[in-house]
Amino acid sequence: MRLLDAAPRPSGALRERLIGKGYTSEVVDDVIERLTRVQLIDDEAYAQSAVRYCATRLMGCRGAVAELTRKGVDRRLAQQVCDEAESYGVFTEAAWELGRRTARKTAGLERDARRRRFWSAGGRKGHNPEILRQIAQELFD
Repeated sequence: MRLLDAAPRPSGALRERLIGKGYTSEVVDDVIERLTRVQLIDDEAYAQSAVRYCATRLMGCRGAVAELTRKGVDRRLAQQVCDEAESYGVFTEAAWELGRRTARKTAGLERDARRRRFWSAGGRKGHNPEILRQIAQELFD
């Protein structure tokens, strides 16, 4: 219970922590099932919150899915929540903000250097290459 007091956690991360502490899989599964039933663990709500956080860090859909799975969210759920956010334009807006920030930071550099830095940042953050191409054409050409 102290693990949940510090911060919300997905069931996968809680499972790893408990198994790491020596509890058997059967006990861990039973505990997670009970905590889910009494709504102390809600993987979908956690994933939605984490996606909002990833968007504030200007991450793309692919980057957000990787971050969620790294934190213990089931990959299918992570993809579903990120696809939903993508349909609302969350990651597109994050890519545009990344482009605007990169444009400001690289204002005195050559066009090709500015584009490389933007593409590099967008790739690291897991943005869709097609969106990056559109933004690069508009901001750096």
